[in-house]
Amino acid sequence: MTQSRAYHHGDLRRALLDAAVEVMAESGPAALSLRDLARRAGVSHAAPAHHFGDKAGLLTALAAQGFELLAEALRGAGDDLIDTGVAYVGFAVRHRAHFEVMFRPDLYRADDPEVAAARTRAGELLRTGVARRTGRGPDVDALAAWSIVHGFATLWNSGALPPRVGPDPEAAARTVISRLFP
Repeated sequence: MTQSRAYHHGDLRRALLDAAVEVMAESGPAALSLRDLARRAGVSHAAPAHHFGDKAGLLTALAAQGFELLAEALRGAGDDLIDTGVAYVGFAVRHRAHFEVMFRPDLYRADDPEVAAARTRAGELLRTGVARRTGRGPDVDALAAWSIVHGFATLWNSGALPPRVGPDPEAAARTVISRLFP
């Protein structure tokens, strides 16, 4: 069975999203084009537009998928705030393309209902973990916790951390988060 035949049976959307992740891993979101994705997927140049409309539509789907994956990672971390932070960093490293798009609302339709719902689910998991840990209202503490883990993940992904941090992003994140939330 050829790839295009498999896509005809409903896999094209996922194949295009997977191809978008590959392109972004190679060159970042600026290099992404629907025509290139169609070529990589072996379909007509109009096929991606049929599924996503335009590049912003594709990146909107990628952002929604990313927020869902983040929510799964945070949910899997359990109730411990430090584990939640480490899960956030682990997600950012393993799903770098999603991470780069999710927090760049200028690239996608941030008001899309699917994106908004997935973003809310992920945010609630982080806020709940903070409230459990601090016993205070989650807003300011959640912003502080998010800033710490997001900043660490961004620094890790950009290669800006010094070598002494070590080769394991999750172990390094655990050390940093533990110092701030003893």
